Amino acid sequence: MFEKVVVANRGAAAARIIRALNGMGVKSVAVYSEADESAPYLAEASEAHAIGGAAPAESYLNQDAILDVVKETNADGLHPGYGFLAENSDFAARVEAAECRFIGPAAQWLEAMGHKTRARDMMKEYGMPMGSSSSVLKDDDEALAAASDIGYPVLIKPAGGGGGIGMLPARDDEQLVKMLERARSMAERSFGTAEVYLERLLEQPRHIEFQMVADEHGNVRHLFERDCSVQRRHQKVIEEAPAPALAREVVVDLADSAASILTKMGYNNIGTVETLYDGNGGFNFLEMNTRLQVEHGVTEEVTGIDIVATQVRSSFGQPLSEILPDDVEISGHSIQARVYAEDPIKFFPSPGPLEVFRPPSGDGIRVDTGFAEGGTVTPYYDPMIAKVIVRGDDRQDAIDKLREALDEFMIEGIKTNIPFIQATLQNEAFVSGAVHTGLAEDVVATLKK
Repeated sequence: MFEKVVVANRGAAAARIIRALNGMGVKSVAVYSEADESAPYLAEASEAHAIGGAAPAESYLNQDAILDVVKETNADGLHPGYGFLAENSDFAARVEAAECRFIGPAAQWLEAMGHKTRARDMMKEYGMPMGSSSSVLKDDDEALAAASDIGYPVLIKPAGGGGGIGMLPARDDEQLVKMLERARSMAERSFGTAEVYLERLLEQPRHIEFQMVADEHGNVRHLFERDCSVQRRHQKVIEEAPAPALAREVVVDLADSAASILTKMGYNNIGTVETLYDGNGGFNFLEMNTRLQVEHGVTEEVTGIDIVATQVRSSFGQPLSEILPDDVEISGHSIQARVYAEDPIKFFPSPGPLEVFRPPSGDGIRVDTGFAEGGTVTPYYDPMIAKVIVRGDDRQDAIDKLREALDEFMIEGIKTNIPFIQATLQNEAFVSGAVHTGLAEDVVATLKK
């Protein structure tokens, strides 16, 4: 097994990875920016090293600073977590060149799946169900022609990145031309490339993703699905496993098919195949994330599989036959709520001091966080401050536990989105399992009354 692993991330991601490494008996090396020098998880790591200023470009995106830590500590592994450099193929290659194992898929997969249109073309060749879309658009005339072929409404999406950034809808030619300029600008700022493409915009679909695990020996298996339909600004807020109100055979068939495709392709670590599900057209491939997902915890809760440890062991070269049990089944139901430091209606970030920060606890309640009381939520990073994950005997039990857990979560000094989450958990459509990606708008409308 690895002897020492650099954790090239922060917050809940770093805390979760450090906990997994400690449990495996692997020394963990935390890195931190000036803004995170008092983060509680630093004390849990075997050692901690400063890497630069508060701005991401000066620290968590500073490849040279992180690689200096790799060399200084003589680490033989590096876990990138999620976000920042987790899907940067150039960084992965540099880590490997420094004789340190990048804990994630090979650089070729980060590059192949990182470009959304090329990833779609590749998956389509292997038979993955696919909705209507365009190639990368050269100019407005090509965009107008593509929209005519696909049919309005369409969704403009960056080819070089995800996370909901730069995704803009258009319902006619005039709006398309207007939004294209804005989308290209956002894509350039966020991903370093202004390339965009079009997809058919599905009205109120469900966002269903499939957790994949693979090894270096040609084996790929799935750990079933997660429903991530409750989103704001195209970013997930509530995730659950298994997906409610869907026939199990339909879901498992698609999971099996995706695992088979990745086996044929030669994929070699964990990843998530994301789809949109439309009641009329079924599943449509969206993208593949070649990293640990923020919402991995709900899958862990219903399968009993430690996904972080699985990823580490796979990267070290262990086969899945030694990592996973022969049969993995779903037991119970799990729901995760992302608690953000933000206005619960407008969703604007709300940085500031955590004057009170007392997470809930109890049977079936898990909180992943990188904060503690007395800390500060800075404006430099994503405003997520905690993930509250519950496990119940069934979905209603999980909903009830999450309601109680959020009621117990004491936070003062900043605004949070907990009122929005609680209103969602009371929403009739959510409770019935009729979730969709437009549900947040309905919930916000009730909060404004």
